[in-house]
Amino acid sequence: MDDPALSSLSAFHVVALVASAGGLAALATILAALPADFPAAVVVVQHLDPSRPSLLAGILARHCGLPVLEAHHGDRLRPGSVYVAPPDRHLVVLPGGVLALTATEPVHFVRPSADALLESLSRSFGPRVIAVVLTGAGLDGADGVRVVKHGGGTVIAQDRFSSQNFGMPSAAIGTGCVDAVLPLKEIAPALVQRVTTDAPGYP
Repeated sequence: MDDPALSSLSAFHVVALVASAGGLAALATILAALPADFPAAVVVVQHLDPSRPSLLAGILARHCGLPVLEAHHGDRLRPGSVYVAPPDRHLVVLPGGVLALTATEPVHFVRPSADALLESLSRSFGPRVIAVVLTGAGLDGADGVRVVKHGGGTVIAQDRFSSQNFGMPSAAIGTGCVDAVLPLKEIAPALVQRVTTDAPGYP
């Protein structure tokens, strides 16, 4: 039987946090500031060393009042939980909120890829997607934010001053599809506002 919470794309928001260089500190800062009753699912792609097991989920869990899980193939998104992509696998979200891990070719030389995640989220959740592009080198995420924006979703980028590496946020901003460029410490409050109020015209 289908999960009633997933029976409609309007049931809850999905927040995607995507990052590379400097991402651990940025992710920990945002997750630590989210309330324990945060009513959205959170999906994390951080570029990782593919040759080593990841401790990322455990590290982030120490900073977060929400449950933090390494994503597994076949898991279902649930509001109030954080799902972290494992090393060397693309994480995509299928219709119905089902997670899938794939070993298809790297995108922009990386796997997991922010673009792969964001494009799949837009297809599955449309305007309920909030994409957050954090500190990191390279172009990963730029194509994905175009898809999210064209699907009616919201896009936030970390600002230059608070980014350890401004490559990924800058590439996202350059698409013209970013709704807000925010300092790191303002991102979590903006997410809470967005998912709890659905205020027209935000941000």
